[in-house]
Amino acid sequence: MKKIILLLMALGCFFTTANASKWKAEHVVMIGIDGWGAYSVPKADIPTIKQLMDSGCYTLKKRSVLPSESAINWASMFNGAGTEMHGYTTWGSRTPEIPSMVVNERGIFPTIYSLMYEQCPQAETGCMFEWEGIKYLVDTLAISHVAQAMGYNEQPDQLCCMAETYIKEKKPNFVAVCFDQLDHVGHVDGHDTPAYYRMLNTLDGYVARIIAALKDAGIYDDTIIILTSDHGGINKGHGGITLAEMEIPFIIAGKNVKQGGAFQETMMQFDTASTIACIFGLKQPQAWIGRPMTQVFSK
Repeated sequence: MKKIILLLMALGCFFTTANASKWKAEHVVMIGIDGWGAYSVPKADIPTIKQLMDSGCYTLKKRSVLPSESAINWASMFNGAGTEMHGYTTWGSRTPEIPSMVVNERGIFPTIYSLMYEQCPQAETGCMFEWEGIKYLVDTLAISHVAQAMGYNEQPDQLCCMAETYIKEKKPNFVAVCFDQLDHVGHVDGHDTPAYYRMLNTLDGYVARIIAALKDAGIYDDTIIILTSDHGGINKGHGGITLAEMEIPFIIAGKNVKQGGAFQETMMQFDTASTIACIFGLKQPQAWIGRPMTQVFSK
């Protein structure tokens, strides 16, 4: 029995190593900022984020799927398909209102986490968030570490602290860190207001701290960083068909990413999952309609 266990462990290490040899980077950190409209980027005091834009590639014209609301777009971001296919149709969907066209063995439309779990089972993956709704969209049973910042109203940097600790302790292969605070400001004070830009500046500081944690963990040079959003907004709302609500940033920088600046190719919300799958050499399921942004990579 002991020999069989050792053999299985060895095979697991072999398959992990074989899969990793296809990867463009050993680690991917995706930082999601809820309610971050692309219109704000040129005006915002976000030096860390703008440094990532200068050192990598980006578009300020990635479009959300419709309706341009939270659950719908976080789902599309993680699962490579649009509303009509995954079935989440409202801002706070917890289960698909329309039956998903396909589901995996855990009963959920296949997500990027599902692919990592099935094709790279030894990989360390994490999903960390402030808004509770995220956990209903990501196939939590396929993720190594799922955590919500429960008290961020009292401790605004709680999620950032949690991400720093997780990165230093576990050196995850893929982690998504999803901040909700900008969306709250958009609803209370309004989009494109001084309060909105103050919060963006605060979030830029959190991005800087996460980058510092990657360096402290010794994995920064083998990491790709992605920053993006679910939707933008106008006045104190979102969900409509204006470009201020639908156009969102996508920024990517790090190992094997070109210093290419703005790219002109079109990008949709569901292309995010496909681009992450491309980094890890994952086979995309037939149900996904996303396309990887291969033009951003140097190899």
